[in-house]
Amino acid sequence: MSHDKVQTQHSAPTNDGLGDHLVPHPELTPTNDPTAPANLLAEAAAGALLAQAGVDSIDLACTLGSGWGDAAAQLGELVAEIDAEEIPGFHSSGVSGHSGTLKVIRTGSGAHVLVIGARTHYYEGRGVDAVAHGVRTAAAAGAATMVLTNGCGGLNPQWKPGTPVLISDHLNLTGTSSLRGAHFVDMTDLYSPRLRAVAREVDPDLPAGVYAQFPGPHYETPAEVRMAGVLGADLVGMSTALEAIAARAAGMEVFGISLVTNQAAGISPEPLSHTEVLDAGRDAAPRISALLAQVIGRIVAP
Repeated sequence: MSHDKVQTQHSAPTNDGLGDHLVPHPELTPTNDPTAPANLLAEAAAGALLAQAGVDSIDLACTLGSGWGDAAAQLGELVAEIDAEEIPGFHSSGVSGHSGTLKVIRTGSGAHVLVIGARTHYYEGRGVDAVAHGVRTAAAAGAATMVLTNGCGGLNPQWKPGTPVLISDHLNLTGTSSLRGAHFVDMTDLYSPRLRAVAREVDPDLPAGVYAQFPGPHYETPAEVRMAGVLGADLVGMSTALEAIAARAAGMEVFGISLVTNQAAGISPEPLSHTEVLDAGRDAAPRISALLAQVIGRIVAP
């Protein structure tokens, strides 16, 4: 739907010269408008989060995807752990492998990191604003950097389960966007080359690739995986792209990293399961937790 306004019978008059029966549709309110419902909810969430954590602001936010849950423990001192449902707009995660909490951690340099374990996926049916809510809340709380992690399927047969891969770009195959209205955001270098360089200071051998987000919740078919490969994808999953778009729109610098938890459908003859994803994350946890902690430590260092 591309209309900016819709006709109603009982709307209040407007002074835009288009007639007294036209008002903005609430679902089409531009998300760069600070009075848009999504942004007002994020402001309320940020205020509640900071108050409960007892800190003035957040420096960096990190969403932990499947397989990354143990990484928070290595980031620094736990300041606060909050049940997500206590903060406006957040929900307990319905996906195994996600904690359903929000943690504020103080790094060794004194920076405050928000760890979002309560990720909302598009396939949960709560809409794109719910998907982007964690990112918008982090931005409203002051975070200048958004770190997005995920567990994904790999198209490169050389990337075995347990391989971390930097995200250099994405394909948004969800059929939607986390933005609405006349809000034209440049997506060039969405995933910061500077931050990838920081990560390679920690591990020079880290590969990089293009991540394709499918809507889910079903896994991709082998034909869909082949299509994604033709389009340039190296990784496939069900998160990250919509959040990255929202982060760019909020003016944040974005760092993305995937954990290959399985070879994508058709690459491996084995059937896919979420248990496989969790097992791969558990096996890789020591390496990827240390990697992420070192990268974040360098990003927030004075």
